[in-house]
Amino acid sequence: MTLKGALCRALTAAAALGLMAAAAPGAAAAEAALAVSVAAPASAAPASASAGAATRPYGRLLPIADLSAQRLLTADQVAAAKYGYAAPPRGGTGSPIDDPVRERQVLESVAEQARALGADPEATVRIFRDQIEANKAVQRGLFRRWEADPAQAPTERPDLTKVRLEINRINGELVRAIADSAKARAQRSCTGWLTAAAARVRLDRRLDALHTVALKRALRSVCAPNGT
Repeated sequence: MTLKGALCRALTAAAALGLMAAAAPGAAAAEAALAVSVAAPASAAPASASAGAATRPYGRLLPIADLSAQRLLTADQVAAAKYGYAAPPRGGTGSPIDDPVRERQVLESVAEQARALGADPEATVRIFRDQIEANKAVQRGLFRRWEADPAQAPTERPDLTKVRLEINRINGELVRAIADSAKARAQRSCTGWLTAAAARVRLDRRLDALHTVALKRALRSVCAPNGT
């Protein structure tokens, strides 16, 4: 990447930070420090720096942000499978966006996985509740978009069973990422690092406005309420 390209990417990342939730007191410094490093390509970092990055708060929180984005992107396929519930002639699975049975199964499963890893099941469930709500927010947004412009509506319905297998895989990785980030999530600087991580993911995954807002919702409970 040229110097001009790197600078443009850095400015874009800094702007992306402004789209996310306002950071807690003391987080602004962390965000400012990361504005350029977030935008830099991974290959630009020395191997020694990369090796130690995973032990720092940003390195622990980045996987949570990225897996959350991956999970949100599956909402597009879920929405496509469900679209048409209110008007059967359009097709669809006959499933509404809200699915209390499925949601309960997911929360019970991630709580059990957290226990098996020696992690906090309550914190894990709290984070996953936000993940579920964010996923549904994307589905609702897509439904509104398709209703307003039928030309954008999906013409094929994904197999919801297969999509959920992918979601389950992401869930498992996310539970582990949550378990591995307990110390980072408890720090006062967590919000700043997480905001920077989300900005990096937004760029890397090329999230649109709908998914960017949903990512903010998905990450709402990642940082501990009373960081130390």
